[in-house]
Amino acid sequence: MNKKKWPAALLAAILFLSGIPGTTASADDGNFRIEWSRARIDGSRTGCVSPSADDVEKSLGRVKGGRYHAPNGKVYKGGTIADVASVVISAQPVMAPVKRVIGHSPEAMILEYPECALSDMFIDVLMSAVEKESGKKVHVGIGNFGGIRVDMPEGDILLDDMLSMFPFKNSIVYVSLKGRDVRAILEYMAATKIQVLGGVRIKVSDGQLVSATIDGAPLDDDATYGVATISFLLNGGDGLYVGKNALEIRNFDDIDIIDVMLDYVEGETAAGRDIEYRTDGRAVILD
Repeated sequence: MNKKKWPAALLAAILFLSGIPGTTASADDGNFRIEWSRARIDGSRTGCVSPSADDVEKSLGRVKGGRYHAPNGKVYKGGTIADVASVVISAQPVMAPVKRVIGHSPEAMILEYPECALSDMFIDVLMSAVEKESGKKVHVGIGNFGGIRVDMPEGDILLDDMLSMFPFKNSIVYVSLKGRDVRAILEYMAATKIQVLGGVRIKVSDGQLVSATIDGAPLDDDATYGVATISFLLNGGDGLYVGKNALEIRNFDDIDIIDVMLDYVEGETAAGRDIEYRTDGRAVILD
């Protein structure tokens, strides 16, 4: 697998243009505090939506004579709004390469806890890639929901969608663990938050791990398991220490998450298949 090289692109967060509410700033005992909330960029404020390579003006509007003409017809005379709009619009030619369509999804995959089609797809693809690169059997996959930043859209999938979905520079890793150490990770998740899992099926009740099976058999504390994960989770990321007590660690530091996910999407597309996935009940909260 060859690591892909991506062109540098200007990334701008435009709160007014995107219509993201709930962003405030306040001073507290001399410390500057910022609070924010997430919302979909749905054009509710100015009509702006995420553009493709060939519909920039329709999606983002235009700046002329120091005035910003928003897609919904509103006109803003100069000031910060027009300046910011000008920066975002002028950046679009640089962004054009990542607006390429690389696949199609017949329905949106919405990120949901404790399991969803998108998280299952992510970890299953990761497990397959780690098994291929390591040449060793992978029994379990451990990822994190925080590493998946946006939903899979319905319809055309742009390269930009995938880069936004998996933006972090985390490499794929093979770890060999005793079953008791896998159990310790699962028990921590049960008591805090279940993260993205593959290969293992768990049931949790009242913060306790009720059951865990791998390949249809109960998790064996004395067995040795191959685990696929990412570099961020080896030593404390999201509270997980997947590398603790490892019998072996192989970090494929030249292969990032985005590399394996793009290989999967582009491979499915080349084979004439849509990008779609289904949950299988691998993570169940009983209460």
